[in-house]
Amino acid sequence: MENEKIKNSKKYSLNELVEKVDKLRKQDDFDLSLEQDLVIGIMNLISIEEHLLFSYNKTGKTKYLNLLNEARNHRKILLKEVIKEYEGEVRCTAKHLLSTCMRLMEVGTKQLGLGKEEKARQFFDQSYDMYCMFWGIVMDMIQGNESDENNKSENNEKTDNKLIGDIIDCCDE
Repeated sequence: MENEKIKNSKKYSLNELVEKVDKLRKQDDFDLSLEQDLVIGIMNLISIEEHLLFSYNKTGKTKYLNLLNEARNHRKILLKEVIKEYEGEVRCTAKHLLSTCMRLMEVGTKQLGLGKEEKARQFFDQSYDMYCMFWGIVMDMIQGNESDENNKSENNEKTDNKLIGDIIDCCDE
């Protein structure tokens, strides 16, 4: 049954993606700008968890583990606000996409500070790709079939992420 579903699925057209986002925007409980702000907060909580873990490892003080657990609990609750329904490992994948987005953003910022602008841009582009992939998964905007997935080039993935990024523009009110 699942394989048949995959074989019969297709990539969304631009119009279908726009319609899907417009439909979400019209829901009373959905505010894309608010959701995006919440997601940035979740990214920061993930980063805080990482720093607390390393603080524990460097000091051996359990207070950092306690704080890590508290930050993790907040992150789990908040992530459920953004991802209410999901299948498979989507919530966990989404968390890792946000974590990757935040880390790549920080590496890009450090590269920029070192005067390596081109390298920074590469990291920022990859970070944004992970951010768009997150929204593509959360908003069920990623479609394909087995033959599309096997033949998909890097450029097509980037185009899809760019398209998703353009559609979810929170500043476009």
